[in-house]
Amino acid sequence: MKIVFMGTPDFSVPTLDMLLAEGHEVAAVFTQPDRPRGRGKKLLPTPVKEKALQYGLTVYQPQSLRKGDDAAEALQVLQALQPELIVVIAYGQILPKTILDLPKHGCINLHASLLPRWRGAAPIQRAILAGDAETGITAMQMAEGLDTGDMLCTLKTEIAPDETADSLHDRLSLLAADTMRETLKLVEQGMLKPVKQDDALACTAEKITKNMSRLDFTKPAQEVDRTIRAVTGYAMMKGRRIKLHASVMTGQQAQIPPGTVIGSDGMIGIVCGDSMMIQPTVMQAEGGKAMPTADFLRGFPLKTGDRFSSAE
Repeated sequence: MKIVFMGTPDFSVPTLDMLLAEGHEVAAVFTQPDRPRGRGKKLLPTPVKEKALQYGLTVYQPQSLRKGDDAAEALQVLQALQPELIVVIAYGQILPKTILDLPKHGCINLHASLLPRWRGAAPIQRAILAGDAETGITAMQMAEGLDTGDMLCTLKTEIAPDETADSLHDRLSLLAADTMRETLKLVEQGMLKPVKQDDALACTAEKITKNMSRLDFTKPAQEVDRTIRAVTGYAMMKGRRIKLHASVMTGQQAQIPPGTVIGSDGMIGIVCGDSMMIQPTVMQAEGGKAMPTADFLRGFPLKTGDRFSSAE
């Protein structure tokens, strides 16, 4: 099938790999413009651009598909290419109706949730924050609304009790490629059966903000644990900001103030508002590197009775 691929971050790359491995003709790749990244703020290509150039594919990077000279030029390019399908995954731009209607099979988007749950910008983090037992990838026929198109194919996966947003991101990235592979088979066989989304079941995955990472140990341990795993929590200890990247739930400690450390054999528990504890497994001191808690404690010793407080 002749396909135009639209994607930007690492999350998109396995799907591009799959399209080429399956023998599809990727006529062009659209990705976001190069941006300054890293400590040196060097102008760097997107992960999708890097991969596309390795394959020798033609890459386009319009500032916008909806207005201005870039949009007009992009439309002309797509009209000349005449793709049978446009595959979109984490592209980062809204497609206008002129593009949605252009390919024979329309535009198919891969979204990292079980639609209509978690439409929007941060479905991976929101699923963990909400304590969802499962999530997945939904392939959907793109429409003008935000993640509102008809569902074409869905693959599910369980969310593990110790799952972090990073680990779930990586697993869903691979699952997206599998979902697109299955969807393309249905397209080629003429067996697609679009299912309309039930708007009554919809919820929105709002963007994640920095403030959401501030830990409040007066809250129940389950809520603190989900915050750490979804958005990386932080709190103050000995005048320094400490990040908690991963954690698990552990035992109960009665009548001990929230935020208190209980130390044991290179691991610590932190008491929460319901007297349950969370056990951080990956920690990072301000200005340092993230590392397993046992390694962290060698350079930043903590003992029973030390107490974390909320960061300002």
